[in-house]
Amino acid sequence: MKYPYQLPPLPYAYDALEPYIDEETMHYHHDKHFQTYIDNLNRLIEKYPELQQMSLEWLLTHPENLPIVDRTDILNNAGGVYNHTLFFERLTPNREETMPRGELLEAINRDFSSFEKFKEIFSANALKVFGSGYTFLTVTQDGMLHIVNTANQNTPMLKLETPIILIDVWEHAYYLKYKNLRKEYINNIWNVIKFVD
Repeated sequence: MKYPYQLPPLPYAYDALEPYIDEETMHYHHDKHFQTYIDNLNRLIEKYPELQQMSLEWLLTHPENLPIVDRTDILNNAGGVYNHTLFFERLTPNREETMPRGELLEAINRDFSSFEKFKEIFSANALKVFGSGYTFLTVTQDGMLHIVNTANQNTPMLKLETPIILIDVWEHAYYLKYKNLRKEYINNIWNVIKFVD
C-alpha cells in the first residue's frame, strides 16, 4: 500500500459478522475511524515527495528516516492504517475459515499445545491491554509463534515478526454492542477471526 492511501473496501457485508460484531460498529469502525487514519496519513505524506514512493511497511520500519517534526504523527497514522487493514482482512463470516489448519495448526499445537490453549492465552493477553491497543499473533524469523500486545496504533517489530492475526481492543471496536464488556467481545470475536486464506 502506497500514497495516496485509499480505504480498502470491506471484503464482506457490514452485517455479515452478526451477531458477534454488529453492523453499526462496522460502519463506524471501518468508514469513520479507519478512514480518519487514511486521511491523516495522506495529509502528512503530501508534504514529503520523497516518502510518497515508500510502502506503508517502509514507513513503519524506518522511523529514523522520517522527518522529525512529523515523525510521531506519521508513525501513529501509518500504524492505524496498517493495523486496521489487517484487522478487517482477517475477519470472516465463513465459519470454516475460523479454524487453523495445515502448517499454522501444527505451529499452534507446537508452541501452545492446542488451539484451545492458544485462544485462552491470546484472550488473556488481550484482556491485559491497558487502555487502547491490539493483541497480535506473529511469526518470528525463526518460525516461532509469538503473542504481542501493542499500545495505541503501535505495530509489532515488523522487521523481525510477521503478523498473522490481531484483535483490536480499542473501545470503538466493540463499545456500541458490548459496552464495557471487553471480555465478552474477545470471547465472541473468535467466531469471526480468519485463519485460512
